[in-house]
Parts: sequence; C-alpha cells; structure tokens
Amino acid sequence: MVEASEKSREDASSGSLQAAAGFVRDYLRRPFSFYLISLLLIAIIPPFIFSFVILQRNLDAQREEVTSLLRASTGSVTRIVEREVDGMLTTLRVLAKSGAVDLADMRGLYERASVALADTDSHLIIVDGNHDLLLSTRVPFGTRLGRASDPEIDLALQSTAPLVSGVFPSEVGRGWVFTVYLPVTTPDGKKYLLGLRQDAERMTRAVNRDTLSPGWNAALVDGKGRVIVSSDSSVKSGDPFFLDELPLISIGVGNISAGGVDYRVASEFSVVTGWRIVAWAPSEIVDQPMLWSFLWLSFGGIIFASIAVAGSLTIARLLTQGVRLLAMDARRLGAGEPVEPRRYMITEVEAVSTALASAATARAKAESEIRLLMREVAHRAKNQLTVIQSMLAQSANSAEEPSDFVEAFRKRLAGLARSTDLMVANAASGVDFRELVRNQLQPFMPAESDRVVLSGPALRLDAQMAQTLGMALHELATNAIKHGALANQTGMIKVEWSVGEGAIDIRWRESGADIVAPSGKKARRGFGTVVLERMLGLALRAELERTMHADGIEWRIRIPRGKDHSSQEAGG
Repeated sequence: MVEASEKSREDASSGSLQAAAGFVRDYLRRPFSFYLISLLLIAIIPPFIFSFVILQRNLDAQREEVTSLLRASTGSVTRIVEREVDGMLTTLRVLAKSGAVDLADMRGLYERASVALADTDSHLIIVDGNHDLLLSTRVPFGTRLGRASDPEIDLALQSTAPLVSGVFPSEVGRGWVFTVYLPVTTPDGKKYLLGLRQDAERMTRAVNRDTLSPGWNAALVDGKGRVIVSSDSSVKSGDPFFLDELPLISIGVGNISAGGVDYRVASEFSVVTGWRIVAWAPSEIVDQPMLWSFLWLSFGGIIFASIAVAGSLTIARLLTQGVRLLAMDARRLGAGEPVEPRRYMITEVEAVSTALASAATARAKAESEIRLLMREVAHRAKNQLTVIQSMLAQSANSAEEPSDFVEAFRKRLAGLARSTDLMVANAASGVDFRELVRNQLQPFMPAESDRVVLSGPALRLDAQMAQTLGMALHELATNAIKHGALANQTGMIKVEWSVGEGAIDIRWRESGADIVAPSGKKARRGFGTVVLERMLGLALRAELERTMHADGIEWRIRIPRGKDHSSQEAGG
C-alpha cells in the first residue's frame, strides 16, 4: 500500500510537471516576429537612443558643410560659367543673323567684329571646312593665320548645333583657350564655323576662393579631363586633372584618394558646356569636427553592444533547438526519405517543418513527373532526327559541290533550330505565326524593313505545324534572296494569312524580282519545292498553288484545321 501511494504521488508530480511544461510550451508558442522584435529591441533601442544624439550632431555638421559646398561652390560656378557661355553664343547668333558676317569683305568684317567685341574678353574667329583660319580678331588683320589647332574642330564642323570646345593651346602661342562654335552654311552650300575664343584664365572669376568654404578648392575640367582653370595655383590650365578617378559625368559628393591623400569631392556637370565643375578638400579637414563625436559614439556603442549580445544569446537559445531539428529534417529530405511535420514553440518554424514535409511529398511526385518528361523528350528527339535525316538527304541530292551541300545543310539546320526555339519558348501557349515568320526571315531581312510586309490576324500554331511551316518559310526566303525579290535592291515580299472556319490560308507574294527565263534544259526541283509539296502536302495535308508572275513568284497555301493539326486565333 505504501509503495502504491508513493507511486501515485510520483505519477501526480510527473503529471503536474508535464501539465506545467505543456502550459509553458503553449504560452511560448509565438510567431517568429515576436522573438525577432524582442531581440532587436534589446540590441538596438539602448544604443540607438545614445547614438541618435551624437549622430544628429554629426549629420547636422556634415549636412551644413555639404549644402554650403554644393550651393555656394559648384552651383554658383555652374551658373557663372553657363551665363558666360550663353552670352558668347548669343553674340554669335546675332552676328550670324544680322548680316554682319560677309566673307567677301574680310577687312570690313574684321573692323566691325573688333568694335563689337571691344569690351569683352572674346575674339571672333572664322574657320572653313578645311580647318583653315580665315579671320581672327586677336591678331592684326592680314596676319598669316594657318590652320585651326582645336582638336575638336572636326566635331564642330560635323555638328548642326553649337559646340563648346575643351581647352587647347592657342595658335598664336598665348596660353590655353577655349572656343564656342556656331556652324553656319553659306547660300552656295559651303559650311564654316563662327567662333568666339576666350583665354582659359578669364574664367578664374568663376572659381574665386571667395565663393568657396575654407580649405576648399575648385576647378573647371573639360570633357577630356583637362583643367580649364583652378583656384589652386598648383593645378595648371591644360594639365590633366589630378583626381583622375572622378567619373566623366558625376553629380554629388564622394570620396576619392589621389597621391596617398583622401579627398572629399563635390562635382556638378554643365549640360550647356559639357564641362565639369569640381570642388575638393582633404577629408581630414572636412571630417575633423566629427572625430570626437565618433569616439564618443564608439565608446557608447561598445557598452550597449555588450548588453545587446547578452540578450541576444538568451533569445538565440530558443531558436537553436528548432533549427537543429529543421536541419535534420532537411537532410532527410535531401536523402529522399519521408519527413513528418513537427510541433515547435515558434509558429514560423513549425510552418517550415510542415513545408518540409510537403516538399518531401512533392519531391516524390516531381521525380515521377520527370521520368515521364524524359520519355517525352526522347520521343521529341526522335522526331527531330527524322526531320534532319530528310533534310540531309534532300540537301545531298540538290547540291552539286560539297561546299554547296555544307552551306545549304547548315542554313536549314539553323532554320530548324529557330523554329525549335520558338516551340520550346511557347510550349504551353503555341507558336505565334507572325513571330515565326519574322524569326525565319530575320537572317535574310534587307536593310529597308518596308520591303517585307506581314499582314494577318493573331494566330498560334501547335509544335508540329510550326516546325513544318518554319522550314517552308526558310526555303522560300532562301530562294528569294538567291534569285527572287531579295536578290536586288527594290524587290518586295508580302506575306498574308487569314483564318477561316475550316482552314488557314497563307499567301507568299514576291514582286519587283528580276526574273531570268529558264534555259532549254529542264530545271531541277530544289529542296524548297520538296518542302512545300511533300512536307506541307503530306504532313499538314495542305493544298498548294504556285503562280509565276512577270515580276515574281506567288505561293498560295491552304492548310485544313483539324484536330491532328490544331491552331487557334489569339486575342488582339
């Protein structure tokens, strides 16, 4: 009796523990997001509060510096440069439209231009189509000018719009210059350039240090990476810009290293000139105010990260057990063994376990389907081999030389491959007939796309019909480019089709072809005729009608629509 009583107490105690464990297990069964959010709260909230204050100070300082740099530096420089270039371009347009430019009176033109440009820093030049300088107000009239030295002169002559050149050495040896060109065509059809040339150093006012933040420099850089003008005396006009890693077109702020020094760089691109406006300063000057903030941030981050790690380890233990069981079930799934769903405290882990069990069932089903598909692939491959054998026999019979046989057989295989690609890509929905025609004609398509006209409703074909029609279209296009409408520069091909209740009607009509009368010897039937008459006639039970017009051949093909050769009209 005593032993029975003790056993009853042990059973009751065990039952209570199991009931308590079941209650805890049910209570702790929460979505994965509950544990993830708990982990993130422990890891992020304390350091975030501390970091926010320090980071806000850093962001304010950086935002103020970057905003000041972009607005006061690159923005103001861009506006100054573009206003200057716009003014020069306006002057050129006024000269071109006012009749002041008279090439027959160079002296008068020189005097008028000199007076008009007296209060500017620009000089008028005129360049003809042979790159010869006809006029330059920078030197006395009558001075031998020679050829223009601007490397972009060809681009300016070819352009129909104004062009702003990069920086280049002046022909008269007076430093580095740039030119704003305006192409002008005379009534007799000759083209020449009006240009306003200016010394690069005149743009110094655009990169004045007064417009820059302390410690910053700025430069104008042309499209080929050469310096036009710079606020830094060590960066000379005409030299390659020392920050050569800067992209040709870049807008915004970034960091670049050059010569062992890190720089903070702000860049803006001028659409009017094609130049870049670049402002830069050593990163240590820009980042110095943030150094102490970073140290304080690091110190606080270490403390709060320790707290976060301790909390994360505790929560991670709840995840470890379920993940281990999932890993074991995954290995069983990989081995092809059946997997049963399990119960977990985390509902998402339990959902994964259910998914693994479903995947194991689906895998067995998929393996059975794959075996079925492999048998279907083998059947399709045999059909393809039969078609290729027929092509091989006909190519060999129609070829007079081995090279002709190889080329003809290669092209026919390529046409078969294009049809097969369409069949594979559209296995479920069927092959679109318009796409099939374009695909087969694409290798023969002339430069003038309007010489091939396709007309007909949306139509989808099954695999067998698409393959047979693809071979027929390939042969028709081959004949057209050899001795039909595509053999000259003016012939046209029109492919029309319509869908009736009982059949598909296709019309291939060539026009504008150079028809050569056949010799007395009876012409040999080519592979194209065999494809049309045998494969279309026998495989698709098609009715064919061939008509030879004075300017090209016409084929009419009528294919009955039966359940053995199904097709369907597609919407819109």
